[in-house]
Parts: sequence; C-alpha cells; structure tokens
Amino acid sequence: MSTQTKDVSMDDIISLCKRRGFVYPGSEIYGGEAGLYDYGPYGVELLNNIKKSWWQANVHRKENYVGLDSAMFKHPKVWEASGHVGGFSDPLAECRNCNHRIRVDKELGAIGVAADEKMSEAELNSLFDEHRQEIKCSNCGEKDFGQVKAFNLLVKSNLGDFTDKGERPVYLPGEACQGIYLNYKNIVDTTRVKVPFGVAQIGKAFRNEISPRNFLFRTRELEQADTQYFVKPNENKEPYEAIKQDRWNWYLSLGIREENLRFKQHDNLVFYASDAWDVEYNFPSYGFDEIEGIHDRTDYDLTQHMKFSGVDLNYVDPYTKEKYIPWILETSMGMGRCFLAVMSDAYTVEELEGGETRTVLKLHEDLAPVKYAVFPLLKNKPELVEKARKVYEELSRKFVCEWDDNGNIGKRYRRQDEIGTPYCVVIDFDTLEDDTVTIRHRDTTQQERIKIADLLR
Repeated sequence: MSTQTKDVSMDDIISLCKRRGFVYPGSEIYGGEAGLYDYGPYGVELLNNIKKSWWQANVHRKENYVGLDSAMFKHPKVWEASGHVGGFSDPLAECRNCNHRIRVDKELGAIGVAADEKMSEAELNSLFDEHRQEIKCSNCGEKDFGQVKAFNLLVKSNLGDFTDKGERPVYLPGEACQGIYLNYKNIVDTTRVKVPFGVAQIGKAFRNEISPRNFLFRTRELEQADTQYFVKPNENKEPYEAIKQDRWNWYLSLGIREENLRFKQHDNLVFYASDAWDVEYNFPSYGFDEIEGIHDRTDYDLTQHMKFSGVDLNYVDPYTKEKYIPWILETSMGMGRCFLAVMSDAYTVEELEGGETRTVLKLHEDLAPVKYAVFPLLKNKPELVEKARKVYEELSRKFVCEWDDNGNIGKRYRRQDEIGTPYCVVIDFDTLEDDTVTIRHRDTTQQERIKIADLLR
C-alpha cells in the first residue's frame, strides 16, 4: 500500500508541467516572455476537459442558460462605458536606481499596510511616503522610488487605424464578460429566454501586468469562464446564494479536496458591485488565493451601455409588461488558475513497497489528458504488437489513448502515472488466447484481468 511521502511545492508543479508537456514558457527559444505560457500536448487536453466540464455544468445542464462566443475586439466606447479606460489601473512606483516598477498596493500589503483600491493617487502617495523606508526594490534592493502613478492595464491595438495620431484607440479585451452585456438584447430578441436567465462564455482577456508572477496565477494573457445571470431588480439574494453553492459543488466535482477550498467575502468592493465573494484555493507555496469571483453587479453594466450607446436595454416582462433594467449576478473564473489548482490538488508523491517512490497525478478520470495507455508486453513479438494495435485503435475511437512500447512495464507505468492516466492496458500472450487483458489502476496500482469488450463500455 502506498503513502504520501512529502509536501508538494509550486516548484514541483512547474517542473512537472515543463518536463511532461503540460505547460511551456512562452517564446522560450527567444529567452521567454514574462507572463505568457503555452499549453503543451497533455496540458491542452487537460485544459479542454476542464472547459468541457464547465460548459456542461453551466450551459447543457441548465434549462435557463445559453452560451455565447463574442468577438475579441469591440467598439472603443465599450471600454469607456465599462469603466476600464478611466479606472482599470494599477498603482506603480519606479525605482530611481534601476527603473524597475513595483505594485505599491501589493508592497504595502506585504508589510501589513492596507491600501484600499478606491484610494486616489494622492491618497496612495501619502500612504506610500509614510512607509518608503520599509520597502526595497525587488530588482536592486534600493529604497529610492518616484511618485505613485496609475498605470492602465488595457492593452492597446491599432485595429483599422494606421495613423500616427491613434485617434480611435482600440483595445484587446480587459475582461471577457463585456461581450455578454453587448449581446444581452440580441439574446432576448432571438431566443426564448426570459428573466431570470443566464449567459455563459469562455473567452480571452489581456492585462498589461507590470509584474506577472506565480506561474499561471497572474499572466498577461488569460482565459476567463464567465456566467452572467440576469434577474429582476431586488430579487437577487436567493439566486446569488444558489450560484455560490453551485460553483462550490462544481469544484468538488473536479476532484478537488474540500479542505483546499474556501469562500472569502470582499471587504472593499469595486465600484460596480454591491456584494462580492471569491472562491479561493490553497496553492502550494502561495497559500489561499482567488480562482473565481462571484459578484452582484446590480444594474451597473446594462445601465452604462444604454447610456453610452443610446440603445434602450430595458427588459419588458412578456406577462406583466413591467419594464426594467435587469440586475446581473456574475461568476468569473480564471481558467489558468483553475488548471493550476487541479494540477496542484492531483500532484502526489508516494512511497511504495520496497522503498521506491512514484510521482502520480491523481486527476479525476474525466479530466485526465489520456484515458487509456496501451502496452504490448514485448515489442519484439509481432503477434503481441499486432493485437495491441487493434486494441489501441478500438479504444481510440471513443477515448484519448496513448501507445507505449518503450522500456519495461514498470517504467511505462511510471510515465503514465506522471501524466495522470487512469488505466494502463497490457496485452500479453494470454490475450491471444482468450481476449482478456491486464488493466492496471493508477491510484491503487492494483491489476485485474478483464475482457477487451469491457474496456469499451
């Protein structure tokens, strides 16, 4: 019987992600680019399985939810209406010695000084001035900084504008959810949905982060899985609590251990929210931090877009003819953060009988990048290879499978353990006689003999 033998660090996770083809540093052959990552062959399979689970839970299994995939680029006024042009910024200060920039609110927080995100530049400068000598530049170690300035996080583009003046600035999306608000009226007009109803979308967002950090946790390009639930004004409390519980249950359905999750309510609310909670995960080395936000946005978003666009976005109840702007209950999950939480929770190092250890990803079976690995017992026996190929081809019609005939069976098992494959199938000489195979279970390492036909059920 195996037992866990050591605590897991984030360095362990990062090493496995690179070594086994889950996540690569972006543009690595050019020295990399901070805050950008590429999902490798196993990583993209795991990521797609997480997306599939999320989509099924939030669209296919809910009668009053529909899906959307909106364009990445949007009219420039969208970001004015949303508040991103004027209020989507980080407070930064530049080291006078090496020109490295620091996030002032984060640095103050690290020494126990709370910096409210509603503070003005003047208020932050006053607070920063009181504690300058307690903060060192993380690059050179000096304590000589300039004034605090707001640094907008929107990423500009020149879409359709090739002039030097940049008279019509266009932005990559600062958040994915705006496409849902822009299409709210289209969805009401072209489908059978009625308030209350939800819209779900998985989309890209971009942040001009000055200091991306903690691997996939804070990146410059990210993917968000959002739902926006449109409700009648002041009828938000009960559905809000139901949504919170629904999101909690989904994380448990992924196989994440409940002791590694917690809810945290926001003390200082952003300008558009009347209530906000985070689902946090206990990351190795970092501790608890946000993977998803659940926000009561009231009528802010639709009211803003109605004001800036001039289009009437009121909802008319088809039965009572009552007219109103719906309130919005939002869930917004960082897909990369969820990926990292799933990897962290599954990563296990075990001590086996005889003193050996193995690294195994105990992923939920539905999330595993590879469902079955098929091995011929010996690769120099044509009859075994031929039979194993047939089994592999049959399984591949229904499941993601991997072929491996390199090395002894023990080494092959270890390779599959590291990528989280739930089942390894060995074709041996008995298979040629009775169409049975040995199936080895990842989590227990137990083996059993079953019919090939039973694998396909």
